[in-house]
Amino acid sequence: MRHGMANKKLNRTSEHRKALLMNMLNSLIKYEQITTTLPKAKFLKPQADKIITLGKKETLQTTKMLMSKLQDISSANKVKKTLSKRYASRNGGYTRIVKAGFRYGDNAPMAVIEFVDRDVEAKRVDRKKKDVSKDKTEEKKLATA
Repeated sequence: MRHGMANKKLNRTSEHRKALLMNMLNSLIKYEQITTTLPKAKFLKPQADKIITLGKKETLQTTKMLMSKLQDISSANKVKKTLSKRYASRNGGYTRIVKAGFRYGDNAPMAVIEFVDRDVEAKRVDRKKKDVSKDKTEEKKLATA
């Protein structure tokens, strides 16, 4: 019988599951929206809500707990400074899961997990803008050759 078993195993070892959760939490905090499989999104949602609730408390202990769960200073700072202020008047339900069809290769159910009232510009954090001067010099080299 499966009484009292809290979470899904996701067909992974406990270390792999913890690392997966940490990486997905960091990505969700950084980009505020990620696409993943439906079981992983359902596994991530309560943990993400707990992280935001933890970030809303202004104590040293909660900061240390955030750092131990996330293992990333920039993610912990974003939770403490940005997300906790954004959801200060909200009593839970900081994330939503939207089903997004099925993956082409293995027909796995896909989902988008995102923060409610998210910052749309956070999705483009790592995208580099093209340097126009480099493009022009490359065009000149190609034209002379």
